[in-house]
Amino acid sequence: MLFPTTLVGSYPQPEWLIDREKLAGRFPPRVRAKELWRVPEPHLAEAQDDATLLAIRAQERAGLDIITDGEIRRESYSNRFATALEGIDIDHPGTALDRSGHPNPVPRIVGRIRRKHPVEVDDLKFLKRHTNRQVKITVPGPFTMSQQAQNDFYKSAEEAAMDYAAAVNEEIRDLFAAGADIVQIDEPYMQARPEKAREYGLKALNRALEGVKGTTAVHICFGYAAIIHSRPSGYSFLPELAGCSCSQVSIETAQSNLDTAVLEKLRDKKIMVGCIDLSDMTVETPQKVAERVKRALKHVKPEDVIMAPDCGMKYLPREVAFGKMKAMVEGAKILRTEVV
Repeated sequence: MLFPTTLVGSYPQPEWLIDREKLAGRFPPRVRAKELWRVPEPHLAEAQDDATLLAIRAQERAGLDIITDGEIRRESYSNRFATALEGIDIDHPGTALDRSGHPNPVPRIVGRIRRKHPVEVDDLKFLKRHTNRQVKITVPGPFTMSQQAQNDFYKSAEEAAMDYAAAVNEEIRDLFAAGADIVQIDEPYMQARPEKAREYGLKALNRALEGVKGTTAVHICFGYAAIIHSRPSGYSFLPELAGCSCSQVSIETAQSNLDTAVLEKLRDKKIMVGCIDLSDMTVETPQKVAERVKRALKHVKPEDVIMAPDCGMKYLPREVAFGKMKAMVEGAKILRTEVV
């Protein structure tokens, strides 16, 4: 089927589960932020399961082809995995600059980074039990995690990134063994810090994918629209992903009005075209969504296009997120009738 639809990863968590005002009023958590949850610890896992079911059903009702768990159990896209690793002192955080240039509490590396146990496998199994559609799950990338940490152990950030990569590789292998159709690695800091990404980011990313058999995607973005408001019209790090062993690359085009000519340099990849603007609370028309994708079709074959929002939907009101998903699905229908 042409133009399959999916989320980048996250879907809005219900207000009864998480304090959305607190969530929106701070930078995305890099360390644990248990104070965000409204449900007491003894009942939190059950509440997260219930909210995940709501996210799955919302995606199905909207008509998405590839379903995620909405990242409902996460305080941010990266901190759940990053704080579960050996070698991290989660009780005494460090500090690092966020991509916006502001200091933020981050995991502090005090020893060799290793994965102690699977982190997201149970999340994937829950997702598979509750949908018969294709499923995708996301993991934070090794380069991004190395930038979101205070390194008090390794001689260099590159060394830390390579051990993060080994941990991510183990997780990805287990996720495919548990039945994932697609595993996506989120690497937003490759766009934010392109010089360092060129030094060792791609090396770490390929290490995370080493020996992996399955459909893999890499998401690279300008940051959450709710946090990072301005968008350049071009990526500072994107053509370099031609050298990545992933199958798919996820990009933003809607809010940034991206010059899609850059996609010519990624011809051996499927492109997840961000066609939903997350900075605008107005629900797009299906025609508008289709127009955005057509801009990419000048440079990408139709069979290589997957449709998605620009980034995670975590910060949107739920009714807006649902409306935008439906518009994307209807936009895909338009494209299937118009594009031969």
